[in-house]
Amino acid sequence: MTLLVLGLVIFLGIHSARIFAEGARGAFIAQRGENAWKGLYSVASLVGFVLLVWGYGLARQQPVVLWASPTWARHVAALLTLPAFVMLTAAYVPGNGVKAKLHHPMTLGVKTWAFAHLIANNTLADLLLFGGFLAWSVAVFIAARKRDRAAGTVYPPGRADRTVITLVIGVLAWTAFALWLHTWLIGVRPFG
Repeated sequence: MTLLVLGLVIFLGIHSARIFAEGARGAFIAQRGENAWKGLYSVASLVGFVLLVWGYGLARQQPVVLWASPTWARHVAALLTLPAFVMLTAAYVPGNGVKAKLHHPMTLGVKTWAFAHLIANNTLADLLLFGGFLAWSVAVFIAARKRDRAAGTVYPPGRADRTVITLVIGVLAWTAFALWLHTWLIGVRPFG
């Protein structure tokens, strides 16, 4: 469990710099440059991610069950991840209507993904992993909306063709993950 917690602290910590250490982040960039920050951010993210994946895998070998999960929760979670995939896709397709409407679709996608997995899973490791990501995504979304208001950010309207592309890619990615990749990578069949 220690590796999981350490991985979460590193991964979510570096991803929280704009919330809790904006001044230090800005000073670092001013002194060393944006590329140095991106390098540090990338290395810390990778180290944190590897540790949390490794730690979660180890924790799954000796699960500490906290509650009984009903079977229907797995199906609800699998379906909730569909909009999560669309929102994650929207973060990367420029000019789409999903991003124009939600403003921060990546964060909302992570929030939906984490919530879906929290209702379907029942161990201490699940609570730490998915609960950590859920709490982080809520905090990041609030901070991002505050920055938008302070900066007077206006999001341009999305184009219909870009929105359709976003939806198609999101649905195809979700289908591939739900039907094949989740089983192959995680060892759990979402609809099985």
